[in-house]
Amino acid sequence: MEKRTLLAVVLSVVVISVFYFIQGITMQSRALEQGTPPGTDQVPAPTAVTTALQPDTPPTAPSESAALPAEPEAAPLSEQRVTIETPLAVVVLTNAGGDVVSYRLKEHKDKDDLVEMVLPGETESHAFTISFGGLNAEPVRSFFYVKTISEYSVEFYRDFAISLNGEAGRFRLTKRYDFRPNEYMFELTVSLDGGYSIPSLNFSGAAYTLGFGPQIGPKFEKLDQRYDYRQYYTFANGKRKQEKVTENAPVLIDTRVSWAAIAGKYFTFIAVPDATQYQLAFSAKPEPGMVSPSRLYMVRPPLNGSRTTDTYRFYLGPKNQKTLAAYDNGDNSFKLRDMQFIKVLTTSGILGPVEAILKWLLMLFYHIVPNYGVAIILLTLLVKVLMFPLTKKGSESTLRMQALSPKIKEIQDKYKDNPAKMNSEMAELYKKEGYNPLSGCLPLLLQFPLFIAMYNLFNNHFDLRGAMFIPGWIPDLSLPEVVWSFAPFQIPILGWSDLRLLPFIYLGSQLLYGKVTQTPDQKGNAQMKMMLYAMPIIFFFILYNVPSGLLLYWIMSNILTMVQQLAINKYLAQKKSAAVPAPEPVIAPRKKRRR
Repeated sequence: MEKRTLLAVVLSVVVISVFYFIQGITMQSRALEQGTPPGTDQVPAPTAVTTALQPDTPPTAPSESAALPAEPEAAPLSEQRVTIETPLAVVVLTNAGGDVVSYRLKEHKDKDDLVEMVLPGETESHAFTISFGGLNAEPVRSFFYVKTISEYSVEFYRDFAISLNGEAGRFRLTKRYDFRPNEYMFELTVSLDGGYSIPSLNFSGAAYTLGFGPQIGPKFEKLDQRYDYRQYYTFANGKRKQEKVTENAPVLIDTRVSWAAIAGKYFTFIAVPDATQYQLAFSAKPEPGMVSPSRLYMVRPPLNGSRTTDTYRFYLGPKNQKTLAAYDNGDNSFKLRDMQFIKVLTTSGILGPVEAILKWLLMLFYHIVPNYGVAIILLTLLVKVLMFPLTKKGSESTLRMQALSPKIKEIQDKYKDNPAKMNSEMAELYKKEGYNPLSGCLPLLLQFPLFIAMYNLFNNHFDLRGAMFIPGWIPDLSLPEVVWSFAPFQIPILGWSDLRLLPFIYLGSQLLYGKVTQTPDQKGNAQMKMMLYAMPIIFFFILYNVPSGLLLYWIMSNILTMVQQLAINKYLAQKKSAAVPAPEPVIAPRKKRRR
């Protein structure tokens, strides 16, 4: 039995040795076919490169490897650009690191140009960089070999030299991009292959770091968290979590996630890693020439072996429900399902279902009349019609309150020194008259959540971006309209450089709205006059630069409410006159006839 065991071990060793020998010959011949000389006698002397996963992580042991590009005779000496164009995007890649330097969306405009999703600072941007080590490691900028796979696929590869325990070795880094014709998502495959010359790949506690940045598009002047913003999300175990990121220090995520995203108001970047336990990091570290950078890093743990192939999927595109929902229902070329990308959409929180219904109605009206400005007007009209019973009830309650106000004032004056007695008498009065003091406020409270949902819809709905209402005046409902621009001059304090018409129309409609809805007892009240006239003026300055679609909704809401109120006032006046009994006719006494 021992002899059989020994014979099995010997045969196993022989078979494995032959396998390794054949595989080594195959790899060598493949390298010759791709243009990389197989010789190792030209490996440059390794230089120590200290990298760290975090700024406060101590340097690792000197036995761990450092990498430099190997320089064979046929190494690329200059930069080479590759442009891949799909029906949805134009992507420019460089062999300097095998990075993406431009990613423009063909169906979305940024003024007169396409939306650029890889914004540059003072220097050209490089996205999807590889760094050997952690967050502080410098990205690889060596020139790679380029291999075109197909119309939508390209591969960058390069050999690197390492020193491990004083012995030289090599490994190959390969970055392969696979784009799809009708997808905003693409696939990036990162491969490290050290053959049998190295036992592991460990650069200061990490194999490599894949980084995206410095910012997603489109261009912006500032991120004021109102007209544009950047939000950072992770999605794990069916729950979305928003991360708070500042420029002081990166935010590290050690848990396994389904995806991570950097979301703007209208566009988003979503990273979908494979099953490897990566450490993620969001960073807003300042970038020369850029106001507010937004970066995502994925740190690959060190390899115990010499080979790995990691596959990432990235979504770079619009933040609209239809496009993102395709990755929930499997209607995509990757056959992905239940990804919950729609969680990056900005909603009204608990009012999200209400906003979803309003969005559906808005899209319905748009399909009937293909103009989003008209669709906003029709949606506002529908909402006002549905809310009319509540508005009517509130007005009737106000009229009833006016009728009871003399009795209420009498009770208040009589028991002004005894609040408990006053409240008791007031409650008795309301009970006797059958009046609920909350009946006037309740309709308004029920309409308030609807107003919040409408505000959020018109302020964030993606399809309003670039949607024209009136040519020459309101070309984009997602932006403030401009009738005259006097830039670069700015009005002091206000900082305005454009004259807009909609804010003035809003101010007029709001003042007229306050005049129509004013009750008789409010006319002599100084505080109410202040509210009726001062508040619209304050809101005029607040809303001066809001999207024109939002102001269009507000103006139409004011106009329709005034029409409703005038109709209700006429109805209540008729009801009041009908309730007052007509005076009995006075009959003059008849004169008695003389007999």
